[in-house]
Amino acid sequence: MSNISRGRDWDRRGVLRAMGGAAALGGLAACGSNTGRSGGGGKSIKQMYHAYGEQGTQQAAKKFADAYGKAKVTIEWVPGEYESKLATTLLGSGAPDVFEYHPDLQLVRSRQIVPLDDIIADVKDDFLPEDITANSVDGKIYGIRMIDDPQFFFYRKSLFEKAGVKPPATFDELIDAAHKLTSGKVKGLYIGQNLKTISKPLVWSTGPHYLDADHRIAYHTDNLVETLTKARELYRSKSLLLGAPTEVWDPASFLQGLCAIQWCGIWAIPAIQKAFGDDFGIFPFPRSGAKGRQVVYNGGWSTYVSAKAKDVDAAKAFVKWLWIDQKKYQQEWALDYGFHIPARRSIAAGADKLKSGVAAEAVELFNTHGVFDDPYWTEGMFNILLDAVVNSVRDSKSPEAELDSADKKIERALKKLG
Repeated sequence: MSNISRGRDWDRRGVLRAMGGAAALGGLAACGSNTGRSGGGGKSIKQMYHAYGEQGTQQAAKKFADAYGKAKVTIEWVPGEYESKLATTLLGSGAPDVFEYHPDLQLVRSRQIVPLDDIIADVKDDFLPEDITANSVDGKIYGIRMIDDPQFFFYRKSLFEKAGVKPPATFDELIDAAHKLTSGKVKGLYIGQNLKTISKPLVWSTGPHYLDADHRIAYHTDNLVETLTKARELYRSKSLLLGAPTEVWDPASFLQGLCAIQWCGIWAIPAIQKAFGDDFGIFPFPRSGAKGRQVVYNGGWSTYVSAKAKDVDAAKAFVKWLWIDQKKYQQEWALDYGFHIPARRSIAAGADKLKSGVAAEAVELFNTHGVFDDPYWTEGMFNILLDAVVNSVRDSKSPEAELDSADKKIERALKKLG
């Protein structure tokens, strides 16, 4: 590809919103369904996962299901467009009882999921307050966080030293670094094949979240207009890696020396460390403008119980058993296959793999600059604003006009959802 894909043209892993939970360390596991143990007094629970890339995750999900003795738990492992498959399945007769997803007001308003306050109450304080808020609507908790996946820029220290560049603290410095680090076949920066992955931190780096505390539009500022204009200049430059072999969820471009800086997630640390030893570092998405902020986007996944579950209480009991009671399995899921931060603070605090080196730095950046999803900002709203970003940056349309158009559509969506 000679340039970023036209339209939204999402990559095959576009289902992984901002790369949360995906890993670059292995191929996609094959689809496996109808696994799990029999028994459990005739009760059955269907659990749906997207196809994690880490080797061993599908087998681990089955192992957890097999270990549950109060119901027969079957696993549906979905490669490809997980979100589309889930959306369709939730509306049909074969809906899963338990599934992983991201916070989304639409699921609450359409009564597709049930509150989980009762099963999380005793350990609520063991989760980050932001993870609780991200899964809460109207004061009720609808999802239980499984893993946290902070994302940031990876860079080669030796290339920075050679070019006389320091880790950028501002968006202007990032653009300047990308220019200086571009040499021969090595591009300065890789932010993805399209603008979907980078659009969230790009907007948030200007200061506000998408919505304010009263769920009103907050993103549309003069600073965002200026930032989109600067991003357009970066896009037009020859400093961006375009036509990369894989999307940014995979560190392959960075590992192959195709770029000096790449946006990716914590899951990539083991592979990068194996390749480069100490010759790499990380930094947050730089602040943009006087009122901007550094951003570490927290991806990851949460588990939900479908309102259509055959036995809602049985489904909730299984979720409590796996994601509340089984701390050993929770640590195993986060750190024995890929590399993620366990959602439970007590587990994360005791994880030796997170206590030193770049991993410890990643945790510190996450704690200091982490930005979390807002359940009141739906996938539909995200796509509307993403169109405005793409049109402004890639197609050189007026950022102000594009944001004005997005505002109208998003305000209608907010009013409809109430």
